[in-house]
Amino acid sequence: MTPEFSVELIKTMMFQAVTLASPILLTVMVIGLGVSLFQAVTSIQEQTLTFVPKVVGVVALLVVLLPWMMRTMIEFTRAVFERIPTMVN
Repeated sequence: MTPEFSVELIKTMMFQAVTLASPILLTVMVIGLGVSLFQAVTSIQEQTLTFVPKVVGVVALLVVLLPWMMRTMIEFTRAVFERIPTMVN
């Protein structure tokens, strides 16, 4: 395995991780911002109020995006396994 191959593999792995994690992180960020804005406007200081909408949003997003996420991870894993013979040389 050459250093260039290792760097390219790590770069691809990091890109896949960011691609798969960013929809969930962005959803949680937007929901948290919206709930915080609502709390500021209504002067509600309940700390647990932010937790439930985030969980519901993440679960709903996972229901929608999980097939795509699994397909992406499986394709990447297959590509890595197919490259194993070239790594041995």
